[in-house]
Amino acid sequence: MTDQAPTTAAQLQTLAADLRTLVDEVQQVVVGQDEVIRGVITCLLAGGHGLLEGVPGLGKTLLIRTVAEAVSMSFNRIQFTPDLMPADILGTSILVEGEDGTVGRTLEYQPGPIFSNIVLADEINRATPKTQSALLEAMAEGQVTGGGKTRKLPQPFFVLATQNPLEQEGTYPLPEAQLDRFLFKINVEFPDEDELIAILDRTTGSKSSSAKPVLDGARLVEMQRLVRAMPVTASLTRYVVRVLRATHPGDKNATEGVKQYVRFGGSPRGAQSVLLAARVRAAIEGRESPSVDDVKAVVPQALRHRVLLNFEGEAEGVAVDAVLEQVLSKVKPD
Repeated sequence: MTDQAPTTAAQLQTLAADLRTLVDEVQQVVVGQDEVIRGVITCLLAGGHGLLEGVPGLGKTLLIRTVAEAVSMSFNRIQFTPDLMPADILGTSILVEGEDGTVGRTLEYQPGPIFSNIVLADEINRATPKTQSALLEAMAEGQVTGGGKTRKLPQPFFVLATQNPLEQEGTYPLPEAQLDRFLFKINVEFPDEDELIAILDRTTGSKSSSAKPVLDGARLVEMQRLVRAMPVTASLTRYVVRVLRATHPGDKNATEGVKQYVRFGGSPRGAQSVLLAARVRAAIEGRESPSVDDVKAVVPQALRHRVLLNFEGEAEGVAVDAVLEQVLSKVKPD
């Protein structure tokens, strides 16, 4: 439950209308990918970060840039490469000379591209672990430490990262601790025939399209507050906890698939992600509180990057989503 005043019906109606307007505006630029769009918007409303995984050319960067335009917030793109250094992300101190060129030299901190409302970490798994870890403090606490001082990042602050699942040479898989910082891992699927035709029609002609601002940062923060104020029953919270615990091989509700193929289950942060995302899903559909169906719908995106397979599961190519589906079929709500 929450200490805030419950979201009223009028607030909920306005919230749902604003969300529909945002989705419609993004879809003016991005063809298809409805679930991906909803996933990114869920991250924004839940105040979390998103990891988008898909092969090159599916419009991941375009989608993130379009969302940033539609919510009228500052946006920076960081292209991750093996030679990228932490200072290239966080910023660094440089020597600034006085007016006469000799007297009054001082060290002045120059902020890096992390100082933005929405940061696109493009191909995040191409950077070394040292550089990847530069994002940890920013993602967890909304601040960075550099030049001997701790500096707050603009609020709201989101990291939306992309990675390519196919090319493994020259990449550095994200460590478990950093994966756990992402609210969602969103799989970007290849478009179907009709969507491909629409993409070609929209992108090979003379007409270009871009999103216009329909929300701003202040309204987004207010929408985040309203989502967190949505009531959740004790039984639904207990169901979320049971689902999370069932991803651990030692739990009484663990399925045979979990016991055989899973090394570690989801973290408590995973349960937080599920419950917040379920609230957002209910808000998008104009309902006053989330249901069991909302929880089931968001579990794959919230937990697929938090459930770690053992050697046998990796060797047999077991899909984490299939394991989670077994868990959802076994764990029953009160």
